[in-house]
Amino acid sequence: MSAEPPVRPARPALPITPAPPDSTARPYRDGIPEHGRVPKSYAVKMRLLGLMDELGEDALLPPERELAAEYSVARSTLRSAIAELVMEGRLRSARGRGTYVAPPKLVQPLSLASYTESVRSMGMTPGRRVVTVEHHVAQPDLAERLGIRPGDLTVHLERVLLADEEPIGLESTYLPLDRFPTILEVLRPEESLYRCLQEDLGVVFAEADETVETVLAAPREALLLGTNPALPMLLTMRTSYDPHGVPIERVRQLFRGDRIGFATRLRAAT
Repeated sequence: MSAEPPVRPARPALPITPAPPDSTARPYRDGIPEHGRVPKSYAVKMRLLGLMDELGEDALLPPERELAAEYSVARSTLRSAIAELVMEGRLRSARGRGTYVAPPKLVQPLSLASYTESVRSMGMTPGRRVVTVEHHVAQPDLAERLGIRPGDLTVHLERVLLADEEPIGLESTYLPLDRFPTILEVLRPEESLYRCLQEDLGVVFAEADETVETVLAAPREALLLGTNPALPMLLTMRTSYDPHGVPIERVRQLFRGDRIGFATRLRAAT
């Protein structure tokens, strides 16, 4: 006779955490430690998030004096909470006018799609403001990325990326001049480079290597984007390739961390 399988003890019931309000601005767990002690500014931040949900997008926050009295905290504590929400892009401060509830962040897909298509898919109007169009001598690192020799010329295109006329990113693109000698003859710099390469020059994008990291903007970059140099920025570096594995472009994009995030879908390796 075969032995009876051992009887496994029943698992103890796990506590159920109530779901938070349906708001993309809230964490799934508020992050309150077991001892329950949190900085006053954090508690104020949570109350402000609730107030922002009630007020809605573009609404003006009540004056600091009123909020500090209502929350029974010092105005310095309130300002600390507000400053954190401004840095996260959930509030926007306008000098002389007050602090407003910010619109939701734009979500840029990590994909081989043009910036124009991405912004339009979010219901906004894309735009570009040209900063620099020039021939640029490739240094060794750039030359290696583009599969050319150091000292070869590239076409450098630098543009401020706009969404509904608001600056949200700064893009620098480098193209091998030998491969694209007529690019400046067919390209309108304020329009989509991706579309020009595909439709006018017959380029096929097959794949890309891309990295994302957080940085602070240099003073010039912050000035071009009209943002505070202390705000976090998202930096992407991408090299795109054609179906034969030949590099097409090297792109550096600096995005305002308070106005944009990235999204992608991950699939299991096969």
